[in-house]
Amino acid sequence: MPNIPTFEEYLETLGRLTAHVDPTAATPHAAELKEAAASLEQISGITLDSLTRWAHDHPAWVTALGLAVGLSQEKLKNSLKDKFGTSSWNLLAKDQPRRLIEMMDQEFDLIRLVTVQRDKVYDFGDILVARAGTRATAVRAGASGRKVEDEIEAIAHDIGLVCETRTRFVGRNNRDAPCDLVIPGAADAAIVVAAKGFDSTGSKLTDAVREIEEMADVRLPHQFVYAVIDGIGWKSRRRDLQRIHKLWESQQINGMYTLATLDQFRADVEDAAHIRRLL
Repeated sequence: MPNIPTFEEYLETLGRLTAHVDPTAATPHAAELKEAAASLEQISGITLDSLTRWAHDHPAWVTALGLAVGLSQEKLKNSLKDKFGTSSWNLLAKDQPRRLIEMMDQEFDLIRLVTVQRDKVYDFGDILVARAGTRATAVRAGASGRKVEDEIEAIAHDIGLVCETRTRFVGRNNRDAPCDLVIPGAADAAIVVAAKGFDSTGSKLTDAVREIEEMADVRLPHQFVYAVIDGIGWKSRRRDLQRIHKLWESQQINGMYTLATLDQFRADVEDAAHIRRLL
């Protein structure tokens, strides 16, 4: 059995799943946002220095900069947690305002987007496009989860294995459990995989942990159970992620991977397939 990386080492391999898009997001805090927008409009020129000073003077308004580049509060928190180890924009704006603005400009084109949007005159069509942004975000969230599923399915097919996706497999005492990929099929499962990718946080991450725990609980001794997990949303749900890692440490599941370690996943699945005489 290969050496199992520590939880912190595993955490380092998590990455962002969704590509960034720059919509104008809506918010219920309209009055505060209008005040923040008015303050930004009073800045004579949008530069790294001017936005650094602005963020330091108005730390609570950093969410307005997030919205300017298409980040909801949740996505802003996750991005900050990923880059700085904290999701508090207030703390970062007070203690590290320049690093905060530099990150937002490098990752999300902050200076250009604030400059362009501040000077633009908006019409009715622009309003409709902005309101459609929330729906587009939801669609992208679903796509991020499917990205992991698509990757593991492609690997199975490339190896030459028969598989089924998004189903349930039969294990001990004819009990079943959910899985995102099963080889060769649900009724005669030899290899089962959970694929859980999230850039945002929420109850779906806790549900994902429960599914993997259920897979581990019903597995038969000859069944291989793997989990492929990615997305920066997990960095804000460390305890949930640690529950899965402990299943790996205790050998209740056979492996845990991210998109960055799919080469190892492929090798392990191929080895398991040879053991089970599927190749």
